[in-house]
Amino acid sequence: MRVISLNANGIRSAARKGFFNWLRVQRADVVCIQETKAQEHQLDHGMFRPGPFHCHYFDAEKKGYSGVAIYARREPDEVIRGLDFDEFDREGRYIEARFGKLSVASLYLPSGSSSEARQEAKFRFLDKFMPYLRALRRRRREYILCGDWNIAHKEIDLKNWRSNRKNSGFLPEERAWMDQLLGPAGYVDAFRVVNQQPDQYTWWSNRGRAWDKNVGWRIDYQIVTPGLGNAVRGASIYKRKRFSDHAPLTIDYDLDPEST
Repeated sequence: MRVISLNANGIRSAARKGFFNWLRVQRADVVCIQETKAQEHQLDHGMFRPGPFHCHYFDAEKKGYSGVAIYARREPDEVIRGLDFDEFDREGRYIEARFGKLSVASLYLPSGSSSEARQEAKFRFLDKFMPYLRALRRRRREYILCGDWNIAHKEIDLKNWRSNRKNSGFLPEERAWMDQLLGPAGYVDAFRVVNQQPDQYTWWSNRGRAWDKNVGWRIDYQIVTPGLGNAVRGASIYKRKRFSDHAPLTIDYDLDPEST
């Protein structure tokens, strides 16, 4: 089962840069997109409902902002939009597709880089999200939580970690939250199951030739419940073409997408 995640930084922009042409040959079973930056009625062109996928969107109320989507080769049994966090559901940050006892979700966690107010909002989200994630563990379901988590967990996960210790995305409080997620809460960073190498990034600033120099951050993840930790078979970050300031993250699981 192949799952792809991408923060598109505007799905229409990514389309113009060739994302859907690339996706056509990837043999993906589920595709999770963040930052669609569009209302669904604006995506009436057929390219935004590519075959053979069943396409589901969850928009932000504010036009041109946030928004998530899931494309699934198999029609989900159920699609869940939002987390019942009213403040953040209005921003279109979570959509979940259920297939039997497996859930795949597309998540766009708030960024705190633009202002102190947005950082406080990010902390509010984290405070609400951890109990939610712990509650998921009590269900008889496996989860693949894909998306832009806007946190680099460890020093290996960003190039200039020393100079970013006081910046949003690498704050001690954020990293401690990730420690809880991947420690006592029991979740698994699927990419690191199969790739422990440095210089593995998924986002690059548009300043200072960061892409060319590979001065990046690994802030896009597929976080899985422990029952799926041993199912990870391969992981890759696609960098040959640039569709966004993020790169697509592809992970293959030893799962039958037709029988989950």
